Amino acid sequence: MQPPRPAAVNSRRTSRLPRGARRLQLLRAAQDVFVAQGFHAAAMDDIADRAGVSKPVLYQHFPGKRELYLALLEEHVSELAARVAEAMGKTDDNRERVDGAVGAYFDFIDAEGEAFRLVFESDLRNDDDVRAIVDRGTRVCVEAIAGVIAADTGADPERALLLASGLTGLAETSARWWLPRKGTVSRDEAVSLMSALAWRGISGFPRVDGDHTSH
Repeated sequence: MQPPRPAAVNSRRTSRLPRGARRLQLLRAAQDVFVAQGFHAAAMDDIADRAGVSKPVLYQHFPGKRELYLALLEEHVSELAARVAEAMGKTDDNRERVDGAVGAYFDFIDAEGEAFRLVFESDLRNDDDVRAIVDRGTRVCVEAIAGVIAADTGADPERALLLASGLTGLAETSARWWLPRKGTVSRDEAVSLMSALAWRGISGFPRVDGDHTSH
């Protein structure tokens, strides 16, 4: 795991930022601390120090550590869902859509700051609110992909959702496996390999028009 980024300089304690910019600053600091320490070991003092603000300033924006964690989690779950939705919507070529869906997971997991650890490796996964946020994000990703599978193959909704969940599981697991080994396999090659694996399965389902090949 990467060490947290250096703390903000002390001069930021006296700077005055617009509320939105301050909130973003606090979220980025919290991300550093939560990724490095996990939820339970992290302290609001650590986050305030990382942001270069006093603890009262931190509490002006977030009433507690849990609320801060949930806000950060919501942000990154939404980011992943947006990446997948964009991949589904940017082309009508279903082979490219599969490549885009797999690539969305690789890019999310390879993003600076390792926010994926909050989504997929949280030490707070048993918390009802955390689980609900993660499950909702997963459902959005799966449903976006399932809609394409159903339209192309004529699969009923439950089977399309099952196939889509398999694709997202493949993408997430392979991306997390690849991350510490990316010096040996490039991002593009890894995505190409995994999307080819997925496509060989999905493209074998008959299309709505009866043609057993897909475009």
